[in-house]
Amino acid sequence: MLEPISTTIQDVINFTWPMVIISCVIMISFRLSYLITHKEKIIIYKELFMLIFGIYILCLFQIVTFQDDTLWASNNFIPFQEIMRYNINSHLFFKNVVGNMLLFMPFGFFASYYLKSEKARLPLFLTLVASVSIELVQLSIGRVFDVDDIILNLLGGFIGYITYSIIRIIGEPLPKFCKSDWFLNILSILLLIGLISVIFIILV
Repeated sequence: MLEPISTTIQDVINFTWPMVIISCVIMISFRLSYLITHKEKIIIYKELFMLIFGIYILCLFQIVTFQDDTLWASNNFIPFQEIMRYNINSHLFFKNVVGNMLLFMPFGFFASYYLKSEKARLPLFLTLVASVSIELVQLSIGRVFDVDDIILNLLGGFIGYITYSIIRIIGEPLPKFCKSDWFLNILSILLLIGLISVIFIILV
C-alpha cells in the first residue's frame, strides 16, 4: 500500500520541483526584502507557513492544468462512477482516488488555519469553490470534468480540517512556552527538516 502512495508522491515531486525551487527563491527574496526594508520582526514559523501555502497553490495549479496525453478519459457527471471502476490495489486507484484526496488535504488545513475555523462549514465551502473552479477550467482547456474529483477533493479538504482541529485541541492545554514564537520557530524548522528528509528518501 505504501509503495503506490510513495510512487504517486514521487511523480508529483518530479513534475513540480523546478517550479518549487524558482518560486521559493523569488518569494523568499521578496519577502525578506520587505521585512528588512520595513524593519519588521521575522517570525520564522509564520513565514514558513505562508511560503508553504504559496508553493502549495502553485503546485496545485501546475498539477491540475497539466495536459496528460497518455491517458484517455471522458466527462463524468455521475457521482462515484469513476471511483468504483478502479481496483483498490491498482496504481490508478492511488493516483486518481487517493491522489485527489491528498491533493486537497493541505487546502482544508490552510483554510481552517487562516480562518481560525472551529466548524467545517466554511473550509468545506472554500474547498468546494476551488474544486468546482478547477473542474470547469479543466473542461475548457481540453481536459475533463469529473464530479468524482469534486467529491474526493471535498473529502481531502475535510480531512485537512480534521487535522487542524486535532492539532488545535492538542495545543490548547499545552504550557505557555509551547505556544511562544521561539518554540514554534524551532519546531517549524525541525518539521521542515523532517519533510525535506522524507522527500529525499522518496526520491532516492
